[in-house]
Amino acid sequence: MYKLCTHICDRFMHSLPQLLELIHSFSGKSTFPPHPRELYEPCDYILTLGGKRLRPALLLMGYELFRDDVEQALPAAWAVELFHNFTLMHDDIMDAAPLRRGQPTVHTRWSTTTGILSGDVMLIYAYRFLAKIGEPEIVLNLIQTFNRVATEVCEGQQLDLNFETRADVSIPEYIRMIELKTAVLLGGALQMGAICAGASQADAEHLYHFGRLAGIAFQIQDDLLDTYGDPAKFGKQVGGDILQNKKTLLVLKTLEVAPEAERLRLAQWMKTGIENSDEKVAAVRAIFDRNGIPNLIATEQQRFQNEAFNHIGAVNLPEERKAVLRKTVEELLKREY
Repeated sequence: MYKLCTHICDRFMHSLPQLLELIHSFSGKSTFPPHPRELYEPCDYILTLGGKRLRPALLLMGYELFRDDVEQALPAAWAVELFHNFTLMHDDIMDAAPLRRGQPTVHTRWSTTTGILSGDVMLIYAYRFLAKIGEPEIVLNLIQTFNRVATEVCEGQQLDLNFETRADVSIPEYIRMIELKTAVLLGGALQMGAICAGASQADAEHLYHFGRLAGIAFQIQDDLLDTYGDPAKFGKQVGGDILQNKKTLLVLKTLEVAPEAERLRLAQWMKTGIENSDEKVAAVRAIFDRNGIPNLIATEQQRFQNEAFNHIGAVNLPEERKAVLRKTVEELLKREY
């Protein structure tokens, strides 16, 4: 179906906002059937709640590295977005979350049964869009990659649930959890874009690892921002992870390197509720500061970031062709919110 670009093409590379506009336009033509309304209305609802749509955009970027007709990859990009929102719909049920992006979650607005069934049909539609790409060989490769990533996302969610009742979570276990739950889908989106474009297996795998490692760095940055972000920029309460007693990388690193007295103080605070929320956040943050945890975590994030960019450097294309993807991910990793 596709002939791979082997030269620097004259056409410009789309920016992230331009790709998001293409996705938005495609989404308007890809709504669910009107009947039965009880099944499909929640699907359309969650897709209009204002997500970043970074994952489908990454798929398009992965495609456009090798080909200029990026519109051809929109069905695969939309499949990734459907899968992501399917996981959110079911995650909200597991977390008993009342809100998603500031609006009532599907199971809150409708019912838990609706949330389960509507999520299921979104996953099925994801496969339907993957099948629209064209050549059987490419579709098979796409589905095999999609199945691997989707399975790993579920494994990551289960590990996250397991950690809620465990007191002995290690740092490698935590890194593996965020890798599976979040990072592999970012890498998988880039890999699927390359597959759609007919890229070599080696280039597709480098893009996967680029996205996977950058995704881990992104989540580590999220841990830092939750505790140290600027409330005016962060958009939500700083210290939320502390108040929920989450075993973030900051907590785990403190338990690994701090003196016993500090570890005991942290453990004691993690047993308390949110009655004195400001005091709790300030006390736990002070423990982190005394033990140099922010710098240790920032170093860990930089390590994953460096490994990620080694992989994009290894993709067999001119650097000009990779500039938009590189810049997009660099900006994401510098974010303050």
